[in-house]
Amino acid sequence: MSTALAMLAAILLDRLLGEPRRWHPLVIFGRMANQVEQRLLADRRANGVLAWSLAVLPGVVFLALIQRYAPAWLAWCIAVIVLYGALGLRSLGEHARPVAQALAAGELDQARNAVGRMVSRNTLPLDAGQVAAAATESVLENGNDAVFGALFWFAILGAPGALLYRLANTLDAMWGYRTPRYERFGWAAARIDDVFNFIPARLTAFTYALCGHFETALRCWRIQAPQWDSPNAGPVMAAGAGALGVKLGGAAPYDGVWEARPELGEGTTPDAEAIHRALQLLHRGVVLWLAVAWLLAMAMQGGLHA
Repeated sequence: MSTALAMLAAILLDRLLGEPRRWHPLVIFGRMANQVEQRLLADRRANGVLAWSLAVLPGVVFLALIQRYAPAWLAWCIAVIVLYGALGLRSLGEHARPVAQALAAGELDQARNAVGRMVSRNTLPLDAGQVAAAATESVLENGNDAVFGALFWFAILGAPGALLYRLANTLDAMWGYRTPRYERFGWAAARIDDVFNFIPARLTAFTYALCGHFETALRCWRIQAPQWDSPNAGPVMAAGAGALGVKLGGAAPYDGVWEARPELGEGTTPDAEAIHRALQLLHRGVVLWLAVAWLLAMAMQGGLHA
């Protein structure tokens, strides 16, 4: 029961406060990770494994010790704060809604600038449909990375699990690129994030299916996800696109070059309304997860009393 209540409390904190404007823990962690990178960066996988371990494990172990030896009420409060720090539900809306509002107003340049704060690709060549698709893809993918993944590992391993997942996910975003700089050094960060996201990504995809067009989502997941480079983003975005009834994927510009990507989903070209519907899909999924967590807690409590 305490886990379900902690999840609810953390989500409410995220809704009320959003991400910290100053001294965000992930920003502080990113700066520390940059210091580790400067000292250990080399074209060797062993250096990447060591850097990942030094950046992630001390904080996770320290938190686990606090959770083990602190009074129960304090451990619960710390758990809520850690999970709140790992979530980015409100932040997703704060980034995606300005894109939708600019598109609805016909302000394409403003929409391009807004979506540029959500994705890593070059947004200047994008037309309105491509801008809407980029924002929708970001909402769906980050629904796993910044919401459901953190909730899953919190449910499994408590606050240390949520922290471990979020730090691993952050290092993947920093080091997990197939570039000359990170191809070997970032190998560990990319592969570890793949492992931690394997189950959450598929639960996220199934959640999107349950909260949208179920059969279409499952069909897109089954047929289209294997074509995507990422073993975890593929199921999430294919199922999400199918659940929304829109077409995502397709060619996108990276570093001035249009790269071919498989198409995801089926239906109409995304627009401003599709971005709003993606956020609604995500929020329905969160409500579903809270309901399931509460039901499981009640069932376990009933079993203990039996």
